[in-house]
Amino acid sequence: LHYPLRRQRQMCIRDSFLIVDLPPGTGDIQLSLSQQVQLTGAVIVTTPQDIALLDAEKAIRMFEKVDVPVLGVIENMSLHVCSECGHESHIFGEGGGEQLATRHGAKVIGRLPLDGSIRHQGDAGLPVVLAAPESHAARCYKEAATALARQVEQLASTARQKGPNLHVSDD
Repeated sequence: LHYPLRRQRQMCIRDSFLIVDLPPGTGDIQLSLSQQVQLTGAVIVTTPQDIALLDAEKAIRMFEKVDVPVLGVIENMSLHVCSECGHESHIFGEGGGEQLATRHGAKVIGRLPLDGSIRHQGDAGLPVVLAAPESHAARCYKEAATALARQVEQLASTARQKGPNLHVSDD
């Protein structure tokens, strides 16, 4: 395939993302979306506690049934680091996301902290990765985004091996 561009530029993975954040629940929205739109993959976001893992497990099974690859698991509120003393606490449990991912042959692509600054900065309209780019929370988000980009890139590479090559030029 040949797709001319008006100006020369390097294609990069960030040109390929549309992330739709869907709430947990019955899965009706996720099922409808997966039937009406060709999805690259799904990211399962869960907290480490047992009740949240049940919803995440149900979501993974639904995506498996409709042949949507699970790109990975993100464990939200994975850890709390005390801003006063630096003590780490696993308030909602530990290892639930890892166990879920392992059961389904997926990877944990991120562990996001429970950190009040994430909410405060988000409410102020400035995400933590911009407001405090060197913070522990920002590093966790950046690591998750990078791991997700790698999973998408790997999936695309596998698809290219099975299908046509794409050539981008400035013609």
